[in-house]
Amino acid sequence: MSRPIFPFHAEDISALARALKSQLDSREAPPGHVELLNMLARGAGWKNFQHFRAQFEAHERLEQPIVQPAPPPPAIDFRRIERLARLFDDAGRLVRWPKKFNQQQTCLWVLWSRIPARRDFAEREINLLLLDQHAFGDYALLRRDMIDSGLMTRTPDGRVYRRIERAPPPDAVALIRVLAGRGSQAA
Repeated sequence: MSRPIFPFHAEDISALARALKSQLDSREAPPGHVELLNMLARGAGWKNFQHFRAQFEAHERLEQPIVQPAPPPPAIDFRRIERLARLFDDAGRLVRWPKKFNQQQTCLWVLWSRIPARRDFAEREINLLLLDQHAFGDYALLRRDMIDSGLMTRTPDGRVYRRIERAPPPDAVALIRVLAGRGSQAA
């Protein structure tokens, strides 16, 4: 096992020499190894060698950023994606509104991905856009749930709607890709 190396630095070598001489003169016998380390540390301004070492190690930890391994990609339940894809027709339109909340949220992400980014929409425009994306005729439900889920925002008077830019969760990305591939096959 190798010993750690602690570089020693004193701002003023003359002050260090005076401090060492003073400490050595007050002793009756020569100092041992640990006592000499403590004398050197005190001469350079630390309380003792342990204080010097702790300061050095803390500085080293702060200077070297901690590199944490990237988390593994989240597992995608492709069986679930397959089931959710059945809620959409061959044209990619949502055929029916799922009963389960987590399925609803994933389907909303698909609709979110089809709203143009960084653009304001009037209520009528967003209604028409959502009407084109589903087949069960309840664009108000979709619009309201997208706002409640934080996927879209609207002004307090309800005149202007806008998609909120966020990264979709991995399962939503997988469903968006499946449905995008379905649309290219139909063409």
